[in-house]
Amino acid sequence: MFVGTYSPKLDAKGRLILPAKFRSQLEEGVVVTRGQERCLAIYSAEAFDRRRQLLEQASLSDRRVRGYVRMFASGAFEEQLDRQGRITIAPVLRTYAGLQRDVTVIGSSGHIEVWDPTAWETYLAAEEEAFAALDEEIFPGV
Repeated sequence: MFVGTYSPKLDAKGRLILPAKFRSQLEEGVVVTRGQERCLAIYSAEAFDRRRQLLEQASLSDRRVRGYVRMFASGAFEEQLDRQGRITIAPVLRTYAGLQRDVTVIGSSGHIEVWDPTAWETYLAAEEEAFAALDEEIFPGV
């Protein structure tokens, strides 16, 4: 499980050092792709394969599903962590997420997300009320 918020920097070659706590779960490689709300999603190779298998079961006769598959797969890049725990973020993905030097990396349970720091702060502010309301719905009386 991936948890926590980190503030690493991209280097001049677009490489990102992943938090040390995440690395042991990513030794078999990662797939970086477009995430929701214009962030990037990083999956272990195994987790990405599970998602791919689920997508294969979805009906491609549904235009929305075809669009989702296209967005998800066309932006996917396989990477291996180097000795320093870095991966390269493809230029097309850096542009998609608006990433510059400073980034915010968050654990999102089963995957990792990479955000532009301003976009992440804006997202947090907009979602705080919904987070509190849903907490009461998911965990009533706790």
